[in-house]
Amino acid sequence: MEDRLSAAFSALADPTRRAILARLAQGDAAAGELAAPFSISQPAISKHLKVLERAGLISRGREAQWRPCRLEAATMREMAGWLENYRRFWEGGFDRLDAYLKDLQKGDPDAPHN
Repeated sequence: MEDRLSAAFSALADPTRRAILARLAQGDAAAGELAAPFSISQPAISKHLKVLERAGLISRGREAQWRPCRLEAATMREMAGWLENYRRFWEGGFDRLDAYLKDLQKGDPDAPHN
């Protein structure tokens, strides 16, 4: 069985699915509402929704005739937490590069040269 992070990042690889998530960030919506901005069929939208649901990024409910889709924050938080480690890594590297470049601009003779 595929882990949830892999499924979530795979689901986000598609621009249509990212657009669907962006719309759901504004509030719950039915599949028909989510399909409106796209020139694809209702079955195609349903497939996208199934991928997002399997990845844990959305859930679908039932309220009488309305089947709302809603964003699931838990998986997004898990993804953000995973990415946070790499953000810190890259920011640390950029901070070191910035300090090195400032030392070079000052003509610091002790600046390491590779």
